Amino acid sequence: MNASQPTEAPPGAAGAVLRDAIRYWERRRVGYNLVLASVALGWLLFTWPHFRSAFTRQSAVSLAALVAFANACYCAACPVDFIFQRLSRTESLATHRRILWWIGTLGAVGLAWCWIADEIYPAVR
Repeated sequence: MNASQPTEAPPGAAGAVLRDAIRYWERRRVGYNLVLASVALGWLLFTWPHFRSAFTRQSAVSLAALVAFANACYCAACPVDFIFQRLSRTESLATHRRILWWIGTLGAVGLAWCWIADEIYPAVR
């Protein structure tokens, strides 16, 4: 083997496991964001006259902060997936990942729904 060529890490190595987790979760981030965006757009469309006055620069900044927070929370899936990969069999990993995505996404939908219903909707005049 040539010393200048990089060596492949063994399949169970932490670096390979982490790369696999990141690759899997980053491909699904778009779906997560689309689900959350549909919740926000649903609230906006079904209660439109109420939210008309809420479109300001400050609300755009707040919305951008909430989007960044939601995506930061999405990143929590990678460490959990890393643990799943280290503890589970390969056959069950796909099932664990699907369950984790649905639990995380539905949890985020619940948080977004409550945040809009309890914090944003009543504050709009």
